[in-house]
Amino acid sequence: MVTKVVDLRSDTVTKPSEPMRAAMAAADVDDDVLGADPTAQRFEAEMARIMGKEAALFVPSGTMANLVSVLVHCDARGSEVILGDNSHIHIYENGGIATIGGVHPKTVTNNPDGTMDIDRIVAAIRHKEGSLYYPTTRLICLENTHANCGGKCLSVEYTDKVGEVAKSHGLKLHIDGARIFNASVALGVPVDRLVRAADSVSVCLSKGLGAPVGSVIVGSKAFIDKAKILRKTLGGGMRQVGILCAAAYVGVRDTVGKLADDHRKAKVLADGLKKIKQFTVDLTSVETNMVFFDIADPRITPDKLCQVLEQRNVLAMPASSKSVRLVIHYQISDSDVQHALTCIEKAVEEILSGSAKFDHLTNGSTANSYGH
Repeated sequence: MVTKVVDLRSDTVTKPSEPMRAAMAAADVDDDVLGADPTAQRFEAEMARIMGKEAALFVPSGTMANLVSVLVHCDARGSEVILGDNSHIHIYENGGIATIGGVHPKTVTNNPDGTMDIDRIVAAIRHKEGSLYYPTTRLICLENTHANCGGKCLSVEYTDKVGEVAKSHGLKLHIDGARIFNASVALGVPVDRLVRAADSVSVCLSKGLGAPVGSVIVGSKAFIDKAKILRKTLGGGMRQVGILCAAAYVGVRDTVGKLADDHRKAKVLADGLKKIKQFTVDLTSVETNMVFFDIADPRITPDKLCQVLEQRNVLAMPASSKSVRLVIHYQISDSDVQHALTCIEKAVEEILSGSAKFDHLTNGSTANSYGH
């Protein structure tokens, strides 16, 4: 008998559903680099429609989606992008915009809710009279939901304001929308309205939507034409990619409607964690499918806790030296949540009693490395 593992490391760990596997097997495919894969074309057209943009492009990963988007907007040497100091692009994407694209990052402090103060964004924009000394601001990047801020949602009002700032200064706005559908569902705002102010958006298909591989970029036709060239340059052009697009289409069709339930389960999980006296949890901060909790007892570390949980077939991810991140996805049931809470309570008891045995983490979790 196979023991079930409750995997709360990330929403990237979902396994393809049977409808996804069936769609992959039946996909009508051709060479997408030559622009001939019908399934990829249909999927990209559908994503453009859903997101309210002219065109879309499937890419292998969210990192490539953001990199391609930044490089399209910042196509001149000496370009600078304004982005959050705690953003995924800045912290977890290998500095690709700088190392590969030569784009200079100008960071603005992320508030706990994932926003950047509008006045600080404006202050970060370089003035033309300083062009002899400074890079040229060309782009502003937002992240919605904001992972490092606990899966917080950026409101449509805030996004519109940033869009107005960008437009009034002749800049572009890109949204890292890895979990934009989570934000749309949590806010009760249609996703196309939520991103209306953006010139480009990246959407991860392999997080909450549950597809096995890929992200999609949306924007104007001219933007996507340039993005397609950069995708090829970066090695992201794939041949019979309709096999992957078929699974992604099923994810968008079937899983968006399940995201609200993910959010509900995350709140149940957070409520249970708050009852464990060694932890502190801000229940109001749980807006979508992520739960962060701090460990108040110095005898318990995130690494130790995750190691003991792994022995009980519950996988979790250290978020820092004092906190742990848990992520709900549609393959986590209500009973899984209750089982995880029971295991966490017992793991705390084991650690405090001195009976816990510690080994190296084997589930791919290391402190400060999640970035998923």
